[in-house]
Amino acid sequence: MSWKVNKFSELSTSELYAILKERTQVFVVEQECPYLEVDGKDLHAYHLYKEENGEVIAYARLLPAGISYKEASIGRVMVKKEYRGIGLAGELLKRGLHFIHNDFGETTVKIQAQEYLRGFYGSFGFRAITNTYLDDGIPHIDMILEK
Repeated sequence: MSWKVNKFSELSTSELYAILKERTQVFVVEQECPYLEVDGKDLHAYHLYKEENGEVIAYARLLPAGISYKEASIGRVMVKKEYRGIGLAGELLKRGLHFIHNDFGETTVKIQAQEYLRGFYGSFGFRAITNTYLDDGIPHIDMILEK
């Protein structure tokens, strides 16, 4: 298993296909949430992911400041169902934050988190900056991390 981080232009078509397949599986099919998963932001993002046997098993989209928010952002955070509960999400987030702080040179990170993950993100220092609201029928909260 290896971690990779690539700009959109550095992804092979096979890597891009595997990423979009898993993101759609989690965010559209599993969560029963029909929305436009491919939203145009991928072109400006860095894609952090872990592969095993040619499959993407963990993924996060790292966005520079000015794409989703005035701050840098992490989004589309997911771990393939069969690989949950073994610490991949924590490792993924640590690697994503390290990249944003060191490669982007950003100290502030803003996310839109599903409400049930408030504690998970809070354990990394994120704090809520909005009340809970519905996005595509799923409770969300905006959170910020200031280093």
